[in-house]
Amino acid sequence: MSVPSVEVWTDPERQDLEERVAAAELAWLTLDVDVATLRVEIDNFALAHHQLLGPLYAELDELDALIAESVAALSGDPEDLRRAREARERVEPPQERGPREGEPEARRVRPDRDAQRVYRELARRAHPDLTTDPAEQERRSAFIARVNEAYALADTEGLERLAEEWSSSPDSAPAADSPDRLGWLRQRLEWLTGRITALAVERVRLERTPMGELLLLRPEEPERLLEDLAEQLLATAADRQARLAALLPDNGGNEPSHAPQETPPMFAQLPTADAASVPADAALLDVREQDEWDAGHVDGALHIPIGQVVARLDELPEGRLYVLCRVGGRSAQVVQYLVAGGRDAVNVDGGMFAWEAAGRPMVSGGGQEPFVL
Repeated sequence: MSVPSVEVWTDPERQDLEERVAAAELAWLTLDVDVATLRVEIDNFALAHHQLLGPLYAELDELDALIAESVAALSGDPEDLRRAREARERVEPPQERGPREGEPEARRVRPDRDAQRVYRELARRAHPDLTTDPAEQERRSAFIARVNEAYALADTEGLERLAEEWSSSPDSAPAADSPDRLGWLRQRLEWLTGRITALAVERVRLERTPMGELLLLRPEEPERLLEDLAEQLLATAADRQARLAALLPDNGGNEPSHAPQETPPMFAQLPTADAASVPADAALLDVREQDEWDAGHVDGALHIPIGQVVARLDELPEGRLYVLCRVGGRSAQVVQYLVAGGRDAVNVDGGMFAWEAAGRPMVSGGGQEPFVL
């Protein structure tokens, strides 16, 4: 009985190339998945940023314009008038402010491990650059476009169907015992090196975009990052409201002043109540996120996450409004903003933790035992 030849595996150059190509292919596929995933997450973060914080930025632009116009009206200085015109030009028309009626809620899409595995395998087998034939490149490009779309939607089942569809396609690599194998390995290594470099450049480019830099501040908790940004914007808006109130004639007189004006909105103490003293029939606003609300909330409270408060001001009931969050920080920012706008709002000190500790009733979103998340 003849013994199979092992000559092809004893060539040092061939063996080295096989190992280097295998290592480079693993690095390429890993980086390809990482970059595709980062692109998906940045796109989704940008959508959420626009929907949740867009109205807050628009509100700040409007307040800046009103302040500039008030300063110009008081001083009559041509430079102040120019600044007022420029500030007004920066204000977006209301119809351009998001979120819009009927616009779907932003949701975070993160492809799972199965989706990444199938995506990696399809990229390895079906990438257009694996062939030099123009017609085959076009066919592969169209197929990979469908793969990228499914991956962007985290559609694992769709990716599995695409993998089955491609399963009958021929492999372009020469067989292990083919005399063309050595030349193919050299070309493959050169191609992989180029792809890895291109992907590394693309990753750096994505990370340096404005949304990429923001997302990387807290990549595992983008929703919490948006929440923190909303708190900062609400605080800034409250300061702008106070400054505007100080400039208006009925708050600061008709004569311009070079000194800061001490008006009630600027120095009024934040209205606060402890959880035990909140009336049973009080109007409550809960500004926590959806997962916190689902875990446990006050039955009958109005739920508007902090990042949506400004855009949904018309939903707030008339009269005194008690504002809740988890421990009282976010609700304090909302109360500060509402009070500066002339609303009767009270911060519930200690938030839902204090509410629970006081033995006040709570319900959950799914019927389970309620708790404060």
